[in-house]
Amino acid sequence: MDAEREAQGQVILTDNIERKADGRLFFAGHSVPDLAEQYGTPLYLMDEQRLRANCRMYTRTFRECFGGRALPLYAGKAASFRQIYRIADEEGMGVDAVSPGEIHTALSVGFPAEKIFFHGDGKTDADIRFALDHQVGYFIVDNPDELEQLALEAASRGLRQKVLLRVTPGIDPHTYKAINTGTVDVKFGVPLETGQAFAFVRRALELPGLEVRGLHCHVGSEVFDESVFEDTIDVMTAFMAEVQQKLGFVTDMLNVGGGYGVRYLETDRSIDIPARIRQVAGHLKERTESLGLPLPYFMMEPGRSIVADAGMTVYTVSSVKRIPGYKYYVVIDGGMSDNPRYPLYQAPYTVLHADREAPFYAVYDLAGRCCESGDIIQPMVRLPADTKRGDHIAVCTTGAYNYSMASNYNRLGRPPVVMLTPEGSYVAVRRETLDDLIALDC
Repeated sequence: MDAEREAQGQVILTDNIERKADGRLFFAGHSVPDLAEQYGTPLYLMDEQRLRANCRMYTRTFRECFGGRALPLYAGKAASFRQIYRIADEEGMGVDAVSPGEIHTALSVGFPAEKIFFHGDGKTDADIRFALDHQVGYFIVDNPDELEQLALEAASRGLRQKVLLRVTPGIDPHTYKAINTGTVDVKFGVPLETGQAFAFVRRALELPGLEVRGLHCHVGSEVFDESVFEDTIDVMTAFMAEVQQKLGFVTDMLNVGGGYGVRYLETDRSIDIPARIRQVAGHLKERTESLGLPLPYFMMEPGRSIVADAGMTVYTVSSVKRIPGYKYYVVIDGGMSDNPRYPLYQAPYTVLHADREAPFYAVYDLAGRCCESGDIIQPMVRLPADTKRGDHIAVCTTGAYNYSMASNYNRLGRPPVVMLTPEGSYVAVRRETLDDLIALDC
């Protein structure tokens, strides 16, 4: 840590979080307690500068490695609201969308339809019609049923819809089971191992209304293993060679999905993502050359690694329960309604007291306000022993899959999203009101 940084404060987990000498927590250069007082809690904070820097890291590295033959697609499911799509557009990203809602949100701010890739394993007839009517650039076709219906709808409009075909390479990325999408028996895509993927490609090439441009795969989220994408490329390029040899189809585009991991805890490894992408690019070039294949247009779908460390959630303590000899709880004014990830799959988080440091600490479970015994944001967190009602608690690295997975469970309103910039702060998504909660009721 350099002298300037030491003077500013102690860096915690990521370099946009620091503890000042007076004990206050700062995020993206802003006092977290002051933001909590200004906007209220629960409160989602987003570091716009970090978000843009993460986008630029991908676009810059893709240009260096592939020139104009590559595009990073922001995976909107990680965090989908209008300002995110404005930023993604301004920073030169494409978008991976999984529903008409995500498509509509992107289009509502003028995001180019031709740079939207429509994903998802359960597209309804209405979903397909919506995307065709709004001239979405590409469908990522998940299964034979979707393939047939899309071809029918496109042909009835006199269109040739561009598609990528999703196949399952049989790669285990060693992530949480809930976010593993690459093994043979997952619900996504068509497996290579059983021979079904080859038949899938063959049928797609026969159908009118479709312009098959390439292949898609996705092995999972939160990938740290250095070899996962290289192993995926080995499998996919072998399949590309088989398809070219037997069907005469040259794969023009290859999307290997997304999933680089981020640090949720101090013990988590850091990943040099640009270095990893350069390794993947080199490996793809070697493999295609050795197999006599042209280098395909390359895509990935980063979501978490774009927005996760740009986010923090701030709460106010409503009560502290100490059961001597058993357990201590800090109960906050939010919970699984604004962050269901620990109840769903025991996701780890770094939790910090936002107002001060203390000479003595205790171990607490950080519990939410929902009427569920499983409403725990994080167990066994270290907070000041004198933590009390009215204190502010910050949960770090919450930019991904918090706002996007939030609900109105227990009829609670969702928190606002406040964007932080060097110049100040602004509301990107307003706080839901009680009237919002009944707005759809008849």
